[in-house]
Amino acid sequence: MSLGIHWLPRARRDLKRLDRQIQGRVVDAVERFAAEGEGDVVRLVDVAPVEFRLRVGDWRVRFSRDDELHVLHVLRVLPRDKAYR
Repeated sequence: MSLGIHWLPRARRDLKRLDRQIQGRVVDAVERFAAEGEGDVVRLVDVAPVEFRLRVGDWRVRFSRDDELHVLHVLRVLPRDKAYR
């Protein structure tokens, strides 16, 4: 599978606000999903354009995929209670 990863500026800001241990877990989970397709990923319902979420403990990584360019666009990194608003 092996997708490239593009962190949007908002996602980078979200990530920088986390402590280093959680940052590492989030980055590892995103890289693992991009490389191997492994992770707790669900397509979000009633969201246009199509978005997905990757669960990393109490954190949610919202992303979209560009299958033509083989790129995963990381949109946000949010706590569970704010990820779906």
